[in-house]
Amino acid sequence: MGRTIFLLISVVLVAYYIYIPLPDDIEEPWKIILGNTLLKLGGDLASFGELLGINHFMDTLQFFLRFQDVPPTSDENVTVMETDFNSVPVRIYIPKRKSTTLRRGLFFIHGGGWCLGSAAYFMYDTLSRQTAHRLDAVVVSTEYGLAPKYHFPKQFEDVYRSLRWFLQEDILEKYGVDPRRVGVSGDSAGGNLAAAVTQQILQDPDVKIKLKVQALIYPALQALDMNVPSQQENSQYPLLTRSLLIRFWSEYFITDRDLEKAMLLNQHVPVEFSHLLQFVNWSSLLPQRYKKGYFYKTPPPGSSELAQKYPGFTDVKACPLLANDSILHHLPMTYIITCQYDVLRDDGLMYVKRLQNTGVHVTHHHIEDGFHGALTLPGLKITYRMQNQYLSWLHKNL
Repeated sequence: MGRTIFLLISVVLVAYYIYIPLPDDIEEPWKIILGNTLLKLGGDLASFGELLGINHFMDTLQFFLRFQDVPPTSDENVTVMETDFNSVPVRIYIPKRKSTTLRRGLFFIHGGGWCLGSAAYFMYDTLSRQTAHRLDAVVVSTEYGLAPKYHFPKQFEDVYRSLRWFLQEDILEKYGVDPRRVGVSGDSAGGNLAAAVTQQILQDPDVKIKLKVQALIYPALQALDMNVPSQQENSQYPLLTRSLLIRFWSEYFITDRDLEKAMLLNQHVPVEFSHLLQFVNWSSLLPQRYKKGYFYKTPPPGSSELAQKYPGFTDVKACPLLANDSILHHLPMTYIITCQYDVLRDDGLMYVKRLQNTGVHVTHHHIEDGFHGALTLPGLKITYRMQNQYLSWLHKNL
């Protein structure tokens, strides 16, 4: 009897970790299931440690993920070095082949929910090497302070300080970068920061060199409506569930879990900020196919006290979708990737629409069988396809 019970428990636990509800058209499902299982195991260990008061959830995940770090090692194609840009650590990738002209420059911002990630992670190091080699470009991959040690606006300020440093004429000249061919790019939370600093650069009179392009890969762009169709539809899909997304957003602003609880109920925007909801009203911004079966309801008003204590989620520097059309109108040529099975899908779709409405030249690639994180996962066919699309667009437009 004891062995039977143990076997049943073992089967249930294995099923819990392995099973995820994947759509039928997802390619190479077992590779995704394996990656998701490791993520789920790490998340459960981090939750258990937090419950026991041993360590903060994000600190534990940071510890596990640091095993992905690789040193700044040069190879036959690219010279890799580390330095600081105005006290912000960066990793720089410079092609080794001779160039008779100034090179493109790409400023890259890693993802990780403002809590995780690093330019040193294997997957980001690999992407930066490929970008530098294939585009014959100088790639600057920046670090920034992470939650829970740091909260908004620290992440934004670090990235902005680093980017402003890069955009100085003497720095671009030092690295052989053409000041007319500089772009910014980022994935997920890095896409959020890329969009935010691109908007800010426009309004900074001290920055004379402007960005030629921005590339936003499944970006997180708003934290006002946490019940858009993609969050309802894809709430349990890998590698970013709705609950984990909301944990990331709330940690970006504050460690206090009250904000997270209010966001889970979509009840965190007080009446005095309800006018901002027009900028994220998916009923008017999403194409019809993504609205099917969903009905827009204005989020119920939240606590004014909560918003006063943690005002970040109403700040355009944290939520670039809140920018006025007068700002969006001046943005550079833009490339946006969205994935069908991603909780952040609708953030990207709404930004595409708002940018198009203001006359910005936007290229939008929607990956029908895509999911969050697909651009950088090693060994997947979809990763290869998405990176080819992304690098081809940069090669043509940067």
